[in-house]
Amino acid sequence: MSHAHHDHDHSHSPTVTNANERKVLLSFVLIFGFMLVEVVGGLLSGSLALLADAGHMLTDAAALALAYAAFRFGRRAADSKRTFGYLRFEVIAGFVNALTLFAIVAWIFYEAVERFRQPGEILAGPMLLVATAGLLVNLLVLWIMTRGETEHVNIKGAILHVMGDLLGSVGAIAAAIIISLTGWTPIDPILSVVVAVLILRSAWKLLATSIHILLEGAPADADPEEIVTKLLTSVPDLAAVHHIHVWQITSGRTMATLNVRPADDIHAKAVSRRVETLLKSEFGIEHVTVAIDWNDEINQECSLQPARHDHHGHDHGHHHKGHAH
Repeated sequence: MSHAHHDHDHSHSPTVTNANERKVLLSFVLIFGFMLVEVVGGLLSGSLALLADAGHMLTDAAALALAYAAFRFGRRAADSKRTFGYLRFEVIAGFVNALTLFAIVAWIFYEAVERFRQPGEILAGPMLLVATAGLLVNLLVLWIMTRGETEHVNIKGAILHVMGDLLGSVGAIAAAIIISLTGWTPIDPILSVVVAVLILRSAWKLLATSIHILLEGAPADADPEEIVTKLLTSVPDLAAVHHIHVWQITSGRTMATLNVRPADDIHAKAVSRRVETLLKSEFGIEHVTVAIDWNDEINQECSLQPARHDHHGHDHGHHHKGHAH
């Protein structure tokens, strides 16, 4: 078996890395800055809801800082020890973001129970003012984060954090209005639980995506069975496809290795190129390694195996060794 490995384009899309880096850094500055405002507002108004939201924003800031670090590491060149560079650092960051979201949800539930037990006095006016400002900051950050490319696990993670905080701000505004009109403080923990359930749903999806990539699962749009069917029906002179493996290094970076057997060895080069071109155009697989199963090698192996006789003199004939696929 011989390997036909063609030249590949390993360049990164500059719009992805540079644009994502800038918007993540800008979002971090905005979130971290307003978190400090919320801490002051929470202390002045006596609102535990605002302090809780400040804690949430601190986690958002940490997630954005982690995402920024991931993009910086992701751009580092590959070396002899890390032949794919640091691309998977992004997925690990996304995984950590998901776990952080679960921790936030657990904390919100705990705080909600505590507030039901011991409702404290809240100054609705300052709370409403700070919560409204928080909503505006979160809307601005969400607008920045959703411009352009958003499919990266890290960008998704950061957006989910900001959306969770956005919902937190809406909840805090609603709680402040209700408390100012009725004085009914239990609305605060009730809205917190609603927000926590929404965050939990998003966190679960992000966690599942990150784990799937870390386990080198096939992307949803590049199912191996579909690929084999498409190749056999679309590539002329292709006789068989074996040993197909499809996985992602990081979000949006799909790779594949496979063995192909041409109908005739003379068509091997053309078949290999067609397979590679089709996988890139139809399934978005940017790096394809094609190994050729040569027909003359299979035939040669058959002819080289001597006839074997048992002690009764029966000829067992030639056994086809071939390739175990």
